[in-house]
Amino acid sequence: MNPYIEILRPGNVVMAMIAIVLVAIVSHTVSIPIILAILAVLFEISAGNVINDYFDYKIDLINKPERPIPSGRIELKTARNYAYGLFLCGTICGFLISYLTGNWIPFIIVLISDVILYVYAYKLKSTPLIGNLTVGFMTGLCFVFGGFTVGTPKMIYTSMFLGFFAFVMTTAREITKDIEDIEGDKAEGARTFPILYGTKISAIITFILIIIDCALCPLLYIQHIFNLFYLVVIAIAVIIFIYSAILLIKDQNVKTAAKVSKYLKIGMLIAFVSFAIGSF
Repeated sequence: MNPYIEILRPGNVVMAMIAIVLVAIVSHTVSIPIILAILAVLFEISAGNVINDYFDYKIDLINKPERPIPSGRIELKTARNYAYGLFLCGTICGFLISYLTGNWIPFIIVLISDVILYVYAYKLKSTPLIGNLTVGFMTGLCFVFGGFTVGTPKMIYTSMFLGFFAFVMTTAREITKDIEDIEGDKAEGARTFPILYGTKISAIITFILIIIDCALCPLLYIQHIFNLFYLVVIAIAVIIFIYSAILLIKDQNVKTAAKVSKYLKIGMLIAFVSFAIGSF
């Protein structure tokens, strides 16, 4: 894969873009602002991933030496400038959305995202739990961004509900990833939650977060946000989530954490599908 595409982490970017697509499906809206919102998320998440790799260069030499920067396929300075260009493109998209809709909240959200993504990569990533919460918050914010782009009160409310779901589950996955990366983080002197408080407590927190999200899932049907088909599909995701939580509680080694992280990502994709199906 081309290193300039690989460093964007296309899988993560697509996951974030899906949030806007889902908002469009749920709201039955197709418009230029929605298309711009999809592009804004593409550029912003891509920028965040690149600047994160820029600041994580030394850690990745241990944890992920095959990535574009530590492998030497992209120079450090080039990666930084690449990130700045992506941030600029995302900000322009946010401005155009607000200019076309007359609602300046989407533009403000993009500006806030610029700051959070940079500060996260520079400082917050290694801050115990705060870094995990930040990633979760940014994932949930994608849904809220889409809701405010559509602009209707019902869609804003629905997007906040979906955003909270994404926030909680993403935070759980980020803690799991910290368990997976614990050796490299230790070598770099990072102060992640698993390093400071142990993998067992980290697994317990992850378990609790997953259970909270699973318990909230029926509310989207009870409040008539989604139809009965949603319940059928989300049940599959819930099974995967609970299975993942049990795996991590039983064993917190690196291989198990990597497996759980993958399962949680699959579960989230299925949950997103349930949102789409449930809106028909």
